[in-house]
Amino acid sequence: MDGWTGPALTLLIGYGLGSIPFGLILTRAFGAGDIRKIGSGNIGATNVLRTGRKGLAAATLLFDALKGVAAVLIAWMIAPELAIYGGVGAFLGHLYPVWLGFKGGKGLATLLGVAFALDWRLGAAYALVWLGSFATFRISSVSGMATALALPVAAFALHLPYWPILAAVALLVVWAHRTNVRRLFAGTEPKVGQKTA
Repeated sequence: MDGWTGPALTLLIGYGLGSIPFGLILTRAFGAGDIRKIGSGNIGATNVLRTGRKGLAAATLLFDALKGVAAVLIAWMIAPELAIYGGVGAFLGHLYPVWLGFKGGKGLATLLGVAFALDWRLGAAYALVWLGSFATFRISSVSGMATALALPVAAFALHLPYWPILAAVALLVVWAHRTNVRRLFAGTEPKVGQKTA
C-alpha cells in the first residue's frame, strides 16, 4: 500500500482489537462485578487482581497481551513495515476504547504483546525490566513506567527502526499513569497486595 492508506488501515484494525475490554468482559462474565467500580476503576489486569480473582487477572493479562500480538501480526501480513502501526493501534485502543467512552486501561499488557510480536528480544527486554523493577519496588505503576521508558532504549540498542514511535508510546504510558505519579510523590501509591484508599 502507498502513502497513508496502509498505516491508517493497520492503525484502525489494531485499534479495533485493542479496544476489546477483556478485563470488563471477564469480570462481568464470571460474577466479579463491574471492574470500573472496583479499586482504581481501571480495566486492566492489576485492577482485576484487586477483586481477589487471580485467575481472572491472569486471563486478563493474557488476552490483553494477545490482542497486541494479533494486531502486529495482522499488520505484518498486510506489509511487514506496517507491523508497528498495528501495534500502536492496539495500544491506543486499550487506552481509549470507543465502547467505554474512551476510558480504558494503561496499555501495559497490550504493549507487552506488541513488543514480543515485533521482536522477541524486545519482548524479553520488556519482561526483564518489568520483573526487575517489580522485584525491587513491588509497585505496579513504577514497573509499568520503567518498562515503557526502557522499551525505546532497547529498540535503539537492537537497531530496530521503530524506536522513535516507541518513545512516543512511552510518554503516553507515563501520561496514563499521571495519577499514580502524584501518589508516588505523595507517598501514597499502594504496593501490589495493598488496597487502594
